[in-house]
Amino acid sequence: MRIRVLGSAAGGGFPQWNCGCDNCRAVRVGAPDLRARTQESVAVSADGVRWLLLNASPEVRAQIESFDGLHPRAPRHSPIAAIALTNGDLDHCLGLLSLRESQPLALYTTRGVERGFREGNVLFRTLQRFDGQLSFRALELGRAQDVLDPNGAPIGLSLEAVPVPGKVPIHLEGARPPSAEDNVGVLVRETGSGRTLGYFPAVAAGCAPLTAAVAHADCVFFDGTFWSSDELPQRGLGEKRAEDMAHWPVGGERGSLHFLRELRARKILIHINNTNPMLREDASEAQQLAAAGIEVAYDGMQVTL
Repeated sequence: MRIRVLGSAAGGGFPQWNCGCDNCRAVRVGAPDLRARTQESVAVSADGVRWLLLNASPEVRAQIESFDGLHPRAPRHSPIAAIALTNGDLDHCLGLLSLRESQPLALYTTRGVERGFREGNVLFRTLQRFDGQLSFRALELGRAQDVLDPNGAPIGLSLEAVPVPGKVPIHLEGARPPSAEDNVGVLVRETGSGRTLGYFPAVAAGCAPLTAAVAHADCVFFDGTFWSSDELPQRGLGEKRAEDMAHWPVGGERGSLHFLRELRARKILIHINNTNPMLREDASEAQQLAAAGIEVAYDGMQVTL
């Protein structure tokens, strides 16, 4: 299984367009211990030819161009065989609207995320230029299913949706009651070898389904949004704590670092907010992660399982 990190930052990217925090100011002037990052998305392939995208960020076009494995191989063609969404947040689904140039797309989501994207969304019509331009394939919680391309051919991978604590997207708050389908991680398995990627970019807290899902994974990408619960208030950048935004902080006595340290899998943090001190490669937080055997994702990172 081949894995390519297309984007590794949380919503807004790094640097964030309207942020003047220490990290954003430093990366803008080329600080050597910081790397700019686009918003989170990962490509996965069993054969290096057909690719599954995990989330479609607003920067999807530039991310496709940054990786020759996703370049067209014919006058009208895309190696993107399917796309899976872990939730309906804009930084995960807005890129779909940039993929509107009459290309068939297979989209795997829970029914709840599908309804949130489709209903009341006039821009959805841009993906309805012909019958079947965007075909939805429902992800059922806890059930593995083969990933099929738009023509129905298997691509050598399966997907299983795992419900994890989260919340509805901001634009849907109050519009409908919360559901276990609002926020999931996915297990991506390679047919035949059984090599397994656990992908959990947004996790509000630990839970039994999460623990069971990652126990036998070979590699786990995990929510690295915030280092501390009070990261934004402490910097005068907002009043909400990490938990209010449905993200499990990495550091602290109850942080996810303790959970991740015990996993046998290769562990990589992704969806990293621009304020997170672990973005600085020489910071004490980055050193704590290294000591625990935990990596920090960056754009262009490649993993082979």
